[in-house]
Amino acid sequence: MTLPLTRLSPPRRLRRAGWCLAAALLCPAPIAVLAQGASSTLPALGDAASDEIAVAAEGRLGDRIMQELRRDPDVLDDPLLVEYIERIWQPLLAAAKARGDVSEELAQNLAWQTFVVRDRSVNAFALPGGYVGVHLGLLSMTGSRDELASVLAHEMSHVSQRHIARMMTSGRRSSMLALATMILGIMAVSRSPDAAQALVMGGQAAAVQGQLNFSRDMEREADRVGFGVLQGAGYEGVGMVGMFERMQLAARLTDSNQFPYLRSHPLTSDRIAEARSRLGLDGAQTPSASLGSGGASAAWLHAAMQGRARALMDGRNEALQRLASAPGDASAGQGSAGNGTLGGPPALASAYAAALAASRLKQWPLADAALQRARDLAAPHEAAARAVAMLRIESLIERDRAVEALNILQAPGGARVDDGSRAGLMLVARVALAAHRSPGGPQAALQRSSEALMTWVTDHPNDASAWDLLAQLHERRGQPLAALRAQAEVRVALGDWQGAADRLRAGQRLARGQGQVDHVEAAVLDVRLKVVEQKRRQQALDEGRAPGDESGR
Repeated sequence: MTLPLTRLSPPRRLRRAGWCLAAALLCPAPIAVLAQGASSTLPALGDAASDEIAVAAEGRLGDRIMQELRRDPDVLDDPLLVEYIERIWQPLLAAAKARGDVSEELAQNLAWQTFVVRDRSVNAFALPGGYVGVHLGLLSMTGSRDELASVLAHEMSHVSQRHIARMMTSGRRSSMLALATMILGIMAVSRSPDAAQALVMGGQAAAVQGQLNFSRDMEREADRVGFGVLQGAGYEGVGMVGMFERMQLAARLTDSNQFPYLRSHPLTSDRIAEARSRLGLDGAQTPSASLGSGGASAAWLHAAMQGRARALMDGRNEALQRLASAPGDASAGQGSAGNGTLGGPPALASAYAAALAASRLKQWPLADAALQRARDLAAPHEAAARAVAMLRIESLIERDRAVEALNILQAPGGARVDDGSRAGLMLVARVALAAHRSPGGPQAALQRSSEALMTWVTDHPNDASAWDLLAQLHERRGQPLAALRAQAEVRVALGDWQGAADRLRAGQRLARGQGQVDHVEAAVLDVRLKVVEQKRRQQALDEGRAPGDESGR
């Protein structure tokens, strides 16, 4: 299985999932009938009579929801964008822990992970269990990493202040019914959009806001706590004010339903005034323009990621064509980030988006011209230059020039891409796989890449995309047992215990049928199968099914 990075005409299943979650949280009474039917097939999460949902129970709920969502192609594992958002997220999490906002219990039991959603609407949302989703539309419109960080800090604070759990327990005895229906809604989305829509209609349509809606008091608390986290992490507080005012202006200029964040997080004048007062700004003052935290390097990298988000968030041909055909005016934004010679970060965002969009359309002359503009603009800024270098490698892979890409990686300076990061490891693996298909493709690259990825997944066993690439590398190297084991680990990471067991059993059959057996790999298959079978039986028991009954999946 290949986890796709791009796809045309994305479905709106994730949006329906948000509707189901909102309906479950905000309307516990109408869902009782649905929940009664679901209660025997869903995992036990705690005492229904408890006044509070235990932190561990919330963590298990979030994990289960994410198992379902990760199978949706609109949950986008683009290594560069995931890496960028995580690099902003981790300092925020460290600051929240240092401030005492994230207790040891919360730190241990919740995931505290971000994920990327391929959607052009401007939105972000928190789910139970410490998961925060970021739409590409949000990344594409933020003016700096501080603005993006302010949204992440706000959503993190909804989790750390247990706003989600407090809303889920507001109905006290009905709270566990709401939990059950939330899971049922997510599972209905994964199987049938019609069933998901029926579930939403079974709630109260007026309560469906597109994402989890919090009270105004909770929003203000998330603003206050999030602002402290933002500054504690070293980001500029002006990012929160700038984000609020940017979105308020956008709301005045458009009514195109592209800003669901404004519906689920209403920007009242009081909230904006409070944000300004924290910076000591009165109503007439505007935040001072600056490069933001991290200086020019951060500003240029954010521009590159903006461009990447724009080219990936909307796969329609007309949208890609608009980006690819954007005029390459190098003077756009000139001087806004310091060098004043080739143009500022907005020019890089435009060139990067044009290069990636043209590559997706396979319009190579346009792609080459835009890529050269991006390389020239990013050259003085190491992080941005690395992002552009990776885009260049991706473009070569797409046009069947992987051997050329491999030569670039192996040349002096190639370490800018092959740097040991997750994004670098996965791109190098893609190059090795593509180059091996070419005449005379080197085996050494396959071996080196597979060894590097094996080291990675040892430390990150739940990385489904890395396991998937590793499975392909093993197949190319003629290691079928290792390939089947890696394929099984993909299913484990996605919570598909039956699929994992099937692949491990296939590996056992293959091992028995071979004349010369890799005894180490065969032993690993046996051990993993025992673990997977135990997990599968436990999940079946939690859902009230017989261990051999897969009808509920």
